[in-house]
Amino acid sequence: IIPIMGILRVISYRHLRSPQKGSFSTFVGILALIGLGIGLASLIITLSILEGFETTISEKIAGFDGHARLQNFMDRPIPYNSEIDTVLSDISTSSSISYIQKPALLRKGKNAEGVIVEGIETNGQRFALFDIIVEGEKSLENGTIIIGKRLADEYNIRVGDNIALFDLASVSVISNSMRIKPLRIIGLFHSGLLEYDKSVVYMPLADAQNLFGMEGLITGKMLWFDDVNQSVQSVQTIESKLNYPWYVLSSKDKHRVLFEWIRVQRWPILIIFGMIAFVGVVNIISAMAMIITEKTREIGTLISLGFTKNMIRKIFILEGAIIGLGGAFFGVTTSLILIYLQIKYQLIGIPEDVYFMDQIPMAINWGVITLIGFIGFIVAILASLWPSVSARNISPAKALQYE
Repeated sequence: IIPIMGILRVISYRHLRSPQKGSFSTFVGILALIGLGIGLASLIITLSILEGFETTISEKIAGFDGHARLQNFMDRPIPYNSEIDTVLSDISTSSSISYIQKPALLRKGKNAEGVIVEGIETNGQRFALFDIIVEGEKSLENGTIIIGKRLADEYNIRVGDNIALFDLASVSVISNSMRIKPLRIIGLFHSGLLEYDKSVVYMPLADAQNLFGMEGLITGKMLWFDDVNQSVQSVQTIESKLNYPWYVLSSKDKHRVLFEWIRVQRWPILIIFGMIAFVGVVNIISAMAMIITEKTREIGTLISLGFTKNMIRKIFILEGAIIGLGGAFFGVTTSLILIYLQIKYQLIGIPEDVYFMDQIPMAINWGVITLIGFIGFIVAILASLWPSVSARNISPAKALQYE
């Protein structure tokens, strides 16, 4: 004996996969499934792009600035070996780098450009700069400098060329103590962040100390945390232990305008693509109503054979569940394929000088994708409730009056 639910599932499936050629029920069922799938895929892809933008920009900025920077409120130099190292040893940081950050004048022949000098001491630690060197060596040694490829192209500078850096503080003082440092270009980097590629240059910490007259001093420390999600708590812990005049500036606080722009864009985009997904839900309601209209005589026959109104209602709820499950599977699968193709082959490009990257970034968040697929399935079932109520109220006498 076939269980009642088994019979109801068979009837529901036959409504959507009718053996009759050109069945209207099959056609509208497939359209509803595809519509829901396209809506869910649009929403998943949109969220993946938004998360990809934020993740990519965060990683790029954190690679150069660290997750946070520790320095003095008054921008006063910090002793190279200070109590800061003792405090940092108690915090869960994956690495920290001493740095000097000062403005300077870069000169090559008759060309001169104001730049921000980052003097860094890696001590063998991995630094994101070396991962984006596009020409030259992936290292820094005394007497060398690494600059952005955009800056190099603008002034026709090549790897191996010699340039001079002038300390702007000494240039502004009328004296004979102008500090100049001759350096050799050892590498060119390209980050996609215009702010860095055209205005920031990197040199060894010892050379920067010599150029700016800061022997034994640094501007501060770049910090990277083991757990990025706990970075806010780590920053608060450091500040509570060091107190004034020390402060810690996170990379997201430093670039607050950029990350605020991303957050502002999130809701309008989600609302727009959420409405596209909602259209798929409306299609399900329309499809179910059309199926019920086409199957009116069949519904009357089933009622006359002893099917209760609740059983009739369950048939159409099951049809909504089948459409929801198929639409969720189609939407999730389609979105994952498109996301993979973009990540793998970078099919869609964007202006790098506007978006800080040359292709649309995407990030796969399995939790969000699973949640959207599940919500799509549940909403499809809910969308079938109203049409199913009209189905259970069909009178068998009226449904079969012309038979």
